[in-house]
Amino acid sequence: MDRPKDPDTSQVWGVHYFCTMKTYDTLLTEVRDHFLILRLNRPDAMNALNARMFDELHAFFSTDFKAYEFGCIIITGSGEKAFAAGADIKELHGLSPAQAEQLSAKGQRIFKLIEEFHLPVIAAVNGFALGGGCELAMSCHVRVASSKARFGQPEVGLGIIPGYGGTQRLIQLIGKGKATELLLTGDMLNADEALSLGLANYVVEPEKVLDKAMELCAKMNTRGPLALRGVIKCVNGYFVPGVDGYALEARTFGEVAGSSDFEEGTRAFIEKRKAEFKGI
Repeated sequence: MDRPKDPDTSQVWGVHYFCTMKTYDTLLTEVRDHFLILRLNRPDAMNALNARMFDELHAFFSTDFKAYEFGCIIITGSGEKAFAAGADIKELHGLSPAQAEQLSAKGQRIFKLIEEFHLPVIAAVNGFALGGGCELAMSCHVRVASSKARFGQPEVGLGIIPGYGGTQRLIQLIGKGKATELLLTGDMLNADEALSLGLANYVVEPEKVLDKAMELCAKMNTRGPLALRGVIKCVNGYFVPGVDGYALEARTFGEVAGSSDFEEGTRAFIEKRKAEFKGI
């Protein structure tokens, strides 16, 4: 098979870039049936986001993902208590204003990589998702929550504000009024409250969180990968100042219509068979 011209979409179809699969200090990776499980792996610290984890998340979503074959990513936390219980407070203590601003900008860049990733990213929230953990979950495209999950931005209790996009994405997901209340009080939401507000897409029993996320991945993996990428781009475009979302949609619609996947998808529908997408 010739190497496709588009390096991103080719990952769905098992084309490697001769990258070596890496081991991480704070992340675990596991590939199953064309989806990848990425575990935040600091269970003794409730998977708190420290500098090392940020660096490794950046490495994975910017370059290292090319070493794997998958069509969807599930992010979850190691252990039963937490998805990620926030930032590592010991690292935050003593930061100068300039250092704090740099850390905030760095976290925002990494979570934007996840939000704009070309394939679906699902958060399997298996426990506490607080502070930076909630911001990480919100940067994912879909959130499946354990019935024991708890969401919140408690930063005001530490005398600071969310720094990794929390003041922006929480409003986008649940609306200004309730988001402002939660940001000002630092209160937590339980899983059912998160579901009713639109912060969670599904709530399931703790032992079924990964199963539900994998079910969604399996369904998405039957869809056209170029179409999935186009949807993600257009949805994100809605929130970009100055972007005409309708024009972006029309342009992306036209681009995807020129693909072999579109020809295959429409022909398969007419012939009443399952489409065999190739990501080209």
